[in-house]
Amino acid sequence: MAYQKVNADQRAPGHSQYLDNDDLQATALDLEWDMEQELEEPGFDRFQLEAAENQNLGNSDAANLDLDSIQPATSPKGRFQRLQEDSDYMSRYPRTMPKNSYCNIFRFSKIFCTLTLLFILGIVIGYYAHTKCPSQDPPPGRSDPQLYQEILKEIKAEEIQKLFRYLIQLSKHEDDTKFLEKLKVQWTSYGLEEVQLFNYSVLFSLPGSSPNTVTLKNSSQCFYPNGQPCDQEPRKDLSQGLLYSYAAYSARGTLEAEVIDVRYGTAEDVSRIRVMKNVTNRIALLKLGKLPLLYKLSLLERAGFGGVLLYVDPCDLPKTSNLSHSSFMVSLNPGGDPSTPGYPSIVGSSREDRSDLTRLLVQPISASLVATLLALPEEKDQPPACRALQLPSQEIRIVTMKVQTVTEYKTLTNVVGYLKGASFPDRYVIVGSHHHSPYGYNGQEWASGTAIITAFIQALMLKVKRGWRPDRTIIFSSWGGTTFGNIGSYEWAEDFKKVLQRNVVAYVSLHNPIRGNSSLHPVASPSLQQLVAEKKNFNCSKRTKCPDANLSSVQMPGDGDFFINHLGTPSLQVVYEDVKALEGPSFLSEALFPVRAAEIEELDPFFNLHETITKLSGEVILQIANDPVLPFNALDIALEVQNSLKGDQPHMVQLLEMASRLRDSAELFQSDEMRPANDPKERAPIRVRMLNDILQDLEKNFLVQQVPPGFYRNILYRLDEKTHQFSILHEVWEHDKLHLSNETLQAALSKSASDSVPEL
Repeated sequence: MAYQKVNADQRAPGHSQYLDNDDLQATALDLEWDMEQELEEPGFDRFQLEAAENQNLGNSDAANLDLDSIQPATSPKGRFQRLQEDSDYMSRYPRTMPKNSYCNIFRFSKIFCTLTLLFILGIVIGYYAHTKCPSQDPPPGRSDPQLYQEILKEIKAEEIQKLFRYLIQLSKHEDDTKFLEKLKVQWTSYGLEEVQLFNYSVLFSLPGSSPNTVTLKNSSQCFYPNGQPCDQEPRKDLSQGLLYSYAAYSARGTLEAEVIDVRYGTAEDVSRIRVMKNVTNRIALLKLGKLPLLYKLSLLERAGFGGVLLYVDPCDLPKTSNLSHSSFMVSLNPGGDPSTPGYPSIVGSSREDRSDLTRLLVQPISASLVATLLALPEEKDQPPACRALQLPSQEIRIVTMKVQTVTEYKTLTNVVGYLKGASFPDRYVIVGSHHHSPYGYNGQEWASGTAIITAFIQALMLKVKRGWRPDRTIIFSSWGGTTFGNIGSYEWAEDFKKVLQRNVVAYVSLHNPIRGNSSLHPVASPSLQQLVAEKKNFNCSKRTKCPDANLSSVQMPGDGDFFINHLGTPSLQVVYEDVKALEGPSFLSEALFPVRAAEIEELDPFFNLHETITKLSGEVILQIANDPVLPFNALDIALEVQNSLKGDQPHMVQLLEMASRLRDSAELFQSDEMRPANDPKERAPIRVRMLNDILQDLEKNFLVQQVPPGFYRNILYRLDEKTHQFSILHEVWEHDKLHLSNETLQAALSKSASDSVPEL
């Protein structure tokens, strides 16, 4: 080998096929450099000198050498290994034995033994390191429950509390633009990819320069919405609260009329009042709850009322909540920018003049003001927080209500970040919370959801930085304009509607997760109920009662609305609530009472509830994003349809027969299609992809076109915990118009039965 190095320039081109290979020649040059380094080791100087002497004996000896037998090595191995591979090396190249040959042999042996021992030691260390140390991260896209727990254990209640307080302080000292820029920087610092700000110019309904008022005619006494007399100067800290006690997108003006108590404003209540009195241009005194507000307003508007005084009955609230003197805000916007219905508010979009979404003058007022208007005597046998508020049937109250809101175009911003999936980057799991609005009331409950989503991003990206990545893309969103009718999520979803219709697989909502502290209340679409039921007992803190969690598919507030009702996306939301609140009338959450950060910390002083929701939601997100087969249950959808058709109403036989066929098809689908796909030995990638596309689109078959205002277009969601029928059937039975809605429902069920599961 040494001879070959010295005579490298004497090799004739074409002498061997290997000499024409550029790669091998380059390798030979590298190996020659290696040998130069090796031959410079101590003890080899004598060898180099004697080799040089043999070279100077003349060219005649060199010419007789067989160059083919000493071609350069073609693998970058060590010098000793190359010598071992050439067994005739010493015999073919005889040379004079150096005087210190025995010393050289000893040194050779010593080095060889040292390397052998090091090699054996390395094997032993590697073996024990592999068996005793934590295993390497699984490859991207691998479903591994243990890996999920490694991610979730990084989520700590203390860290969520720090994030919560940081967000509250940041919102107080920064304007909306700077706040969202800092939120974007924070998400980016954790390693989240492509965090972007999406801006939309939308029409907001804002309070006027002074609070709205209600005036009693007989006494000419004027009151603000919270019950404070107008002749008293409002305290500085309450002035903003008074301004924001209004109904966004209400009609504007002044109306003097008789007040008529319509109680909860159901169809039965309105029909009863219309028989007794002339309601044209009268003012309805309406309790919030039992049915969606937009639906009840539509009944009152159709009946001919001119105005509505809206309040929350104290008896409908938990005893721990004394909101008798609190005013609130409501939004009359069904969703999105009113000036661009059905399409995004981007540059070039046409605008419609829809500043008022109803002809009714609507004003929220406190329960204490209701008691004042009705002139009810104090009752000693009932506590003040739960007083029956009802106008005596023979008494007349005439009031003047003044609503002076304004509409303006303002910029709304969403923060959206992406974690790209490893195997299916074109399938999206969307996780959404919302941030504070500079134009809305000064509530701080938004900080809980934003802190939870930020804490989950932080824990998730720690694992991503180590090389792991989910199978599907996860999109994290913080929406703007939620209190005005989920405008931010609507505009973004309308902006990317075609892509989302094809690619979104699930929506996980973190909307106002802490509403109480006594009951865990998961809400999920039927296809996700089994998955959530498996996870709801995960890591329950000692202070909570997770086994008693009430899992259902009911209409839920928040930004999941567009994804549920326009895209048919399987969705879920996990919240803590008071048990009494769950037992009371539904839809009380439509009243937006300003919530202080101190109240949230009183409900969850150690942030254990925040941690539980983060981990429970996080595990569900990870499983949806990473399972080879989407963890959706088609049979649960069929069972929900059957349960929603139970009852003794007429014209149900045909629908029940269709529901029975749907259940049979779903059972066959889960046994013949989903079971093999969940077995790794039987799983075919192409078939799994087709199966996932079907599971992803299941709930799209249950969207109906025409529903009453405030009702879900996705008929799989019920109105509340107490209503077990399809919501649109429930509304039709109340109006004695079953045949109209029955046709709509039959069409929806027929489509789902014939076009969806049975063909699988």
